[in-house]
Amino acid sequence: MTDSNSSGGQDYRTSALRAIRIEREAIEALEGRINGDFTRACEVIMACKGRVVVTGMGKSGHIGNKIAATLASTGTPSFFVHPGEASHGDMGMITPQDVVIAISNSGSTSEVVTILPLIKRMGAPLISMTGNPNSVLAKEAIANLDVSVAIEACPLGLAPTSSTTATLVMGDALAVALLEARGFSAEDFAFSHPGGSLGRRLLLRVSDIMHSGDAIPKVFEDVSLSTALLEITRKGLGMTTVVNTKGELTGIFTDGDLRRTLDKSVDVHTTTIRDVMTRHGKTIRADHLAAEALNMMEELKINALPVTDENGQLTGAINMHDLLRAGVI
Repeated sequence: MTDSNSSGGQDYRTSALRAIRIEREAIEALEGRINGDFTRACEVIMACKGRVVVTGMGKSGHIGNKIAATLASTGTPSFFVHPGEASHGDMGMITPQDVVIAISNSGSTSEVVTILPLIKRMGAPLISMTGNPNSVLAKEAIANLDVSVAIEACPLGLAPTSSTTATLVMGDALAVALLEARGFSAEDFAFSHPGGSLGRRLLLRVSDIMHSGDAIPKVFEDVSLSTALLEITRKGLGMTTVVNTKGELTGIFTDGDLRRTLDKSVDVHTTTIRDVMTRHGKTIRADHLAAEALNMMEELKINALPVTDENGQLTGAINMHDLLRAGVI
């Protein structure tokens, strides 16, 4: 039988594991470089009245694009400018109020070095991310983030691998440090991600998707079990809430309660719902996030929740299918 990990004498698994080990060691080396320059970079960006402009050539440019996107989505307005295009008109996108992060592993990439005098003349603070702290780029910067690596994961030492990984992780470290310094919240994050399930999970409130008014399955405490079952069937939420004469929630009766009740051989026509309902069940408020309702249901292994106000008055009901339709799940 042929080994699935090798073909023609080539051990793919060994090569892959070696690459992972080398890149892991490159990331671990970054811990010792979270120093005064890193702090200075954070302080400069926090004081920035404009935007953070990230620039880099080739693979550094690809990483720079990702860093700019991460900064922008975590509370630090940022965008990427290609250094080659900057020399042909895009320098106009940079203002003196901005902060520039220039990325170059060698610290001497010609397209990046060419625009340094323009950045300096403009007065925009320059932060560098280089693998050579003695390079032109590093020396021109007010803070240099050292992303040097011992070796590339590429066995030829040519393709940027460890170096780009280290740069990406340093960029993430910078973004997270700034996020926490700004007190950036989950709701702030959601406003940057209004589309897709992420935005729905973080922005949607229980009030946006709950059943209210006549759509709430609801019976009074003194009705028969058979009446309650008809209400469950009519409203289609797999449960009914139970209220007293003041409209206060006193219990809930679910499909699970029904199975347990039938095991006791009760008479559905003479037994009142008060006798078989679950008292003091979990509830949620309408102003809570829909994601909180999901977490509560998953934790308690239940499929529905009554919604009450601060006085215990029943205002709505929500179930797992509502969350699914809304894209919260």
